Amino acid sequence: MRNAWDLDPDFLTVNHGSFGATPRVVQEAQRAWQDRMERQPTRFMMTVLPDALRQAAAALGGFLNGAGTDIAFVDNATTGCNAVLRSLALRPGDEVLILSHAYGAIRNTVRFVTDRVGARIAEAAVPFPQPAEDALTAAVAAAITPRTRVAVIDHVTSGSAIVLPAARIVRACHDAGVPVLIDGAHAPGQVDVDLAAIGADWYAGNCHKWLCAPKGCAFLHANPARQADLHPVTISHGYGKGFLAEFDWTGTTDPSRFLAVTEAIDFHRQLGDAALRTRNRDLAAAGTACLAQRLNTEAGATGATACAMGTVRLPVADATPEHALAIRARLLQAGTDAPVHAMDGALWLRLSAFAYNQIDDYERLADIVAAAVREDTA
Repeated sequence: MRNAWDLDPDFLTVNHGSFGATPRVVQEAQRAWQDRMERQPTRFMMTVLPDALRQAAAALGGFLNGAGTDIAFVDNATTGCNAVLRSLALRPGDEVLILSHAYGAIRNTVRFVTDRVGARIAEAAVPFPQPAEDALTAAVAAAITPRTRVAVIDHVTSGSAIVLPAARIVRACHDAGVPVLIDGAHAPGQVDVDLAAIGADWYAGNCHKWLCAPKGCAFLHANPARQADLHPVTISHGYGKGFLAEFDWTGTTDPSRFLAVTEAIDFHRQLGDAALRTRNRDLAAAGTACLAQRLNTEAGATGATACAMGTVRLPVADATPEHALAIRARLLQAGTDAPVHAMDGALWLRLSAFAYNQIDDYERLADIVAAAVREDTA
């Protein structure tokens, strides 16, 4: 399968989770849209794009079990989360609930919107390592207070690679009268995503990671009841004309990344769809176990809360973010990339498994990481 991508054969690619990798067939589909646009830009933008964008949204909705009319394309999941959080009318004393393992960019967005009005951030402590679905749900429910105005919940945490029981958590929040924004940056194409079953008020997800769409292809799904007061980060000509009018046109950009999502969905299905996701998860589990055994440490998540990314604790004493960056830089110099995060008093390495990976990739990774750890502790 590696021939389907333009990946450097000399570089050990075990980090699909950060930026994905767009296969040649999807790149070709994007270029075809770009060629069509450049043959007559005005005609394309005015007469072709509106319907093509909605057709792409309908295809994505079909893949995620959500109505295309409730889906708007955005640059990335962070942009989608920004749109929701910056549309909220928060007041002094209000609380925005996030996970202790929330993605840094989203944490900063919550800081921004709460600092401006005198609101505050509340955290649900993620049990880690080896979290259980019951404990994850209970942690969120326990952190809700009468001042909680919205809960921002990761579907798959970035640093710790934990799959949260999204539908259960949404129900728990709704039972307490709290709306939910799901940060699904790592979910589409990696785990099963059923927007209708999850039932979140808003769901922001990336298509350029595990769905292999072009970079900058992401979406924001909004429940119809939550669309009236929802606005894109960039206010433009559609202001006040409705959800899709505001989001579908925020200014001139290259929409080919969105339109090529249909080819990305087709490619994902050709690779096996649900069977591919299961295969990737199983390979990540095997790779994680290989690395943990080699380092004589432990895995961060297994079983129902594990996904096609795995985390392994590094046997080092210095658990600072600066040390994490230094080790990652050493791995890059050695010809591979695996993010290293400082979490809960330890450093954790994250690996990914995708269609172009095999178990020998992780045996090779174990050699590289073991050498890096030996050099670090020498």
